[in-house]
Amino acid sequence: MIEKALVGSRRYWGWVALLLVLMGIGFLFYLRQLSYGLGITGMSRDVSWGLYIAQFTFLVGVAASAVMLVLPYYLHNYKVFGRITILGEFLAVASVLMCLTFIIVDLGRPDRAFNVLLYPSPNSILFWDMIVLNGYLFLNILVGWTVLGAERKGVKPPKWVKPFIYISIPWAISIHTVTAFIYAGLPGRSFWLTAIMAPRFLSSAFASGPALLILACFILRKFTRFDPGREAIQTLAKIVTYAMAISIFFVLMELFTAFYSKVPEHVYHFKYLFVGLDGHTTLVPWWWAFMVLSVLSLILLFNPKTRNNDAILGVACAAVFISLWIEKGLGLVVTGFIPNPLDRVFEYSPTWPEVLITLGVWSMGFLVMTILYKVAVSVKEEGAGEAAH
Repeated sequence: MIEKALVGSRRYWGWVALLLVLMGIGFLFYLRQLSYGLGITGMSRDVSWGLYIAQFTFLVGVAASAVMLVLPYYLHNYKVFGRITILGEFLAVASVLMCLTFIIVDLGRPDRAFNVLLYPSPNSILFWDMIVLNGYLFLNILVGWTVLGAERKGVKPPKWVKPFIYISIPWAISIHTVTAFIYAGLPGRSFWLTAIMAPRFLSSAFASGPALLILACFILRKFTRFDPGREAIQTLAKIVTYAMAISIFFVLMELFTAFYSKVPEHVYHFKYLFVGLDGHTTLVPWWWAFMVLSVLSLILLFNPKTRNNDAILGVACAAVFISLWIEKGLGLVVTGFIPNPLDRVFEYSPTWPEVLITLGVWSMGFLVMTILYKVAVSVKEEGAGEAAH
């Protein structure tokens, strides 16, 4: 089926060429990073996780969101999702590949990633994160490709694939839960030391992933003959609405706990986000952008009139995606290091090489997503054409 990705319009090949160019630029700067070291990034001794790990954290949630399609379709026989479930699974494949790549580029010595395999340590959360991420990648490739192949042949998926489908549902929950435990398990970082870190991760995942999928469906509907179905998009929109509401509620819970208790170690981090600390305000505009975009998206999504308007729904989904990219990216990761355990503020700003490497990894993910979606849409268009005859 992969040959279907080798046939496309001039617009399709132009998009692929753009992604390849961005990947090439990112790779050249990554070679520079390999040669010089992580000193070309904005990270330091005090802020040792930056833009790379922020992308990893956010994209784990995007990958986990595929369960919001797989669970209703396969467990509850919700046929409305029949045309787009494969898109959710392929989105998960691209997202996990980006997650793994961001981990590699964050390592000054990428060869040391093999130490997780050579010297496994079940007491380490990172060991389990490696297992759940790679396992989830395997499950989505296996299930997605097998089901799509059966659809192309006009037959039912083989029975042996069903156990893997059912396993993928709790596995999707596990990848973001284990990632949340990496943060919540660090007692020296009070900003992350919260029992609701995993629920916060999952709620934002179930908003950001489906929001991106809705945007992808709009793009596919505009540039191809593939129609995901209005009911499917509106159902996804409702999922995004309630997940976003829960995500905002969890953030408000954190704010109440910090400011009502007045525990300095908790207050400082949020004070840094809202107004800055000791004149340091790098993340303040980003945090307020998150607040504005999240509230705006929720207003647009809760109102049925605006939610049922595709153009406004697209704006709302873009606002959801960007706001959660800020909150679960730099807002979560970098703020955990500011101030440091000695109550000193050392800020972090990504450098241009860091940004271009990040853009290269995102381009790689979108290229994988583009190829997989091209195959999936071609198969579905082919099936629709045969049904019409």
